[in-house]
This record gives sequence, structure tokens and C-alpha cells, in this order.
Amino acid sequence: MTDVQGEAGLGKLLLAEYQSVKDEQKARIGFRDNLLYVTLGVVAAVVAAAAQAKQTSMLLALPPVCVVLGWTYLVNDVKISTVGRYVREELTPRLAGISGVDEAEVFRWEHFHRTDPRRWSRKAVQCVIDLLAFCVVPLAALTVYWAGGQVSAGLLVLSVAEAVVVAALGWFVVAYAVPFGPGTTAP
Repeated sequence: MTDVQGEAGLGKLLLAEYQSVKDEQKARIGFRDNLLYVTLGVVAAVVAAAAQAKQTSMLLALPPVCVVLGWTYLVNDVKISTVGRYVREELTPRLAGISGVDEAEVFRWEHFHRTDPRRWSRKAVQCVIDLLAFCVVPLAALTVYWAGGQVSAGLLVLSVAEAVVVAALGWFVVAYAVPFGPGTTAP
């Protein structure tokens, strides 16, 4: 087999890998985005049930649910970014090298969409939305429970632990959203 045939075969493999990771990224984007809707639905259901039963203790179900959904959202978001970084930093240079094309001409969208001047403002707004959905809502539920006057010692301990876990999730949401934080690279 000649070097040209080997390079052509490698190019096909790299394009197949690109398609595979982009398919994974697409699936993760759909799943991640639906988690916000699921969270809104669960919050509405728990709040309605607690209000109807006049039991603020039912609100203690929100923190663990929001943390699980928020963590799943965050993990998928990180993997989505990791796929993009892998395409930019690994596949692009390899394909450019074997094809003899300038890297700037390979998978241009992977670089182009990151140059949008409003990208960082959108990321900041998304961070606020993520914090609201996955952290502020469960902390508000805990506050309503604490202020509701039906606080028992055991549930108080549980609710404080829930608050700590929600705060930890909030830290991770912010840490992964800040520029140059884990899972991100410069535009």
C-alpha cells in the first residue's frame, strides 16, 4: 500500500470519527436541553402537591431532584464542550496534516461559531439560568420549608445537608461556566 492510499484511508477514518463524535454531541445536546424542561415540570408538580397538601415538608423533595438533574445537565454540557475541543485540537490538525490543507480550512464551523462577539454574554446568561433552575429553586424551597413553621429536628438536619449539596452544585455550575475553567478553552 502506498503512502497516499494510507493517508486516504486515515482521512476516511478521521472523517468517520468526526461524524461519530458529532452524533454523540448532537444526542447529548438534545438530552441536556430537555433536562431543563424536566426540571421545570418536576418543580411545578412538587410545588403544586405541597401547596395542595399544605405540607411544606414536601418541598424537601426538590433539592435532591434538582441536584441529580443539574449534575446530569452539567456532565452532558461538559461532554458537549469536550467533543468540540477534541475536534478542534485533535481531529482538525490530524486531518489537515494528511490532506495538506491549512487547519483553518478544516471543520471551519468548529472555530467560526466561537468567534461570535456575544458568545460570552450568552454563556453568562446560561450560567444564571442553570443556577436558577438547579440551585436557586431548591434553595427557595428550603427557605419556604424553614419559614413554614413545621420544621422537625430530623428534617432540619436533612434540609441543611440538602442546602450544602445544592451549594456545591452551584459552585460546579459556576466553575465550569467561567472562561478558561475546567472543560473550556479560549475562543
